[in-house]
Amino acid sequence: MTDPAITVPKWGTAELTPLPNRFNSAIRDLVASRIAASDRPWAELVLDSSLFTIDDAVTVEKNVLDSGYRFEYSATASLAADPDKYKSADKPEPSNQAEAQLVDGRRLVGAGDNVIRKAAPISGPVALVSDVEQVMNFLVEGVPTGTIAVIDDSGGTLTAPILEGFAGIICLGGTVRSHLGILAREYDVPTLMNCSIGTLVDGDIVEIEITATPPGADAYETGDTGHARIWKLEGEN
Repeated sequence: MTDPAITVPKWGTAELTPLPNRFNSAIRDLVASRIAASDRPWAELVLDSSLFTIDDAVTVEKNVLDSGYRFEYSATASLAADPDKYKSADKPEPSNQAEAQLVDGRRLVGAGDNVIRKAAPISGPVALVSDVEQVMNFLVEGVPTGTIAVIDDSGGTLTAPILEGFAGIICLGGTVRSHLGILAREYDVPTLMNCSIGTLVDGDIVEIEITATPPGADAYETGDTGHARIWKLEGEN
């Protein structure tokens, strides 16, 4: 038996993300007001399509976007949920770093899943991209040549307007079949997904092993992942 003190929402629970909530709430309010203002039977209202029209949908969408809301929440959702994925942008003291062995001027700092197999690895300075302001600066000033972006698993949405400007991408989540993986193949941007990395800061020079074979269809079930290595090139920055 339902507790009478508990009010069950007539229209269901509210959406957890702002954009669908704003859009759907506006529709619910509009439809509810039209039902309240009409004395016609429910079946008639539904069948003659007067409760909600295409013009209504266009108007609702315009009002939502004109309010200034864009897609920042979706673009930064993963960072908000797991902020520890990003390391501090401050250069750590060398004594605090768990350093891998230095081999030929390279230090292994991570690994991930290669999206697009290439004939040779690529290297460049990293940029940790985690907020809209950074993306806006890149849009205005351009992405510096050779930049390899480090993003979280919602960063494909965040960096979509500048994606093709990167020389490469290191993504801290997702799979090679995620949306970002699809975009990376479309734009031919070398990308490693599902990465685990050590401490990297803006300007560190890294080499990403895009010569590695992309994971197979069942790799994430079998655990056969993480074969593309990420190296930090010491003395390069």
